[in-house]
Amino acid sequence: MGLISRAVEYATLVARPAAAVPQSGCRIRQLKDEVRTAYLEELGLAERAALLSWLGFTAAFGAARGVTHSIKDGDGPFRNLSKGGVHLHHYLWGIAMLTGVGGVAVRGEDKWRQHPGVALTYGVGLGLIIDEFALLVDLEDVYWSNKGRLSVEAGVGLIAAGGTVFAALPMLRRLVRNRRGAWRGEPPEPYSQVNAS
Repeated sequence: MGLISRAVEYATLVARPAAAVPQSGCRIRQLKDEVRTAYLEELGLAERAALLSWLGFTAAFGAARGVTHSIKDGDGPFRNLSKGGVHLHHYLWGIAMLTGVGGVAVRGEDKWRQHPGVALTYGVGLGLIIDEFALLVDLEDVYWSNKGRLSVEAGVGLIAAGGTVFAALPMLRRLVRNRRGAWRGEPPEPYSQVNAS
């Protein structure tokens, strides 16, 4: 839960109004401010939600793959989670997350439905479910077989990367324009105070 709460905290920070980028200072801070401004000015609420969902999906899918490989190899601090001798697959946590998101979507107030954490939780939950898609389709644990690994890793990896890029296109175009201008010695597009609501 710590990873999810940190991601929600970061999403909330990104959604705050951006200040003008200082003329001097740390390049990383300037890039961070530039990304935040492009996020707020180039993406509407629906586009931000789509981007956060894709980022959550991609991060959860990648993390689930990494953790399960670590468990299989016996490396790192991770171990299988079981209750009463029954292995609890991570798609269960994804289903629980999507259930929560569904509850917010059906009965939640607008301020909660539009919160960045809802979009991020949706993406994370979906990533956890899709990572074990082969197990759900065959109703047997084929996660480590060629049948389970190849289809999921290739298909979902491409979908996750492609979806993230497409969701971020308006923001990425702005950043590319600013970088091209910087290489030519031109100032970046003017930054404005953006209302995050």
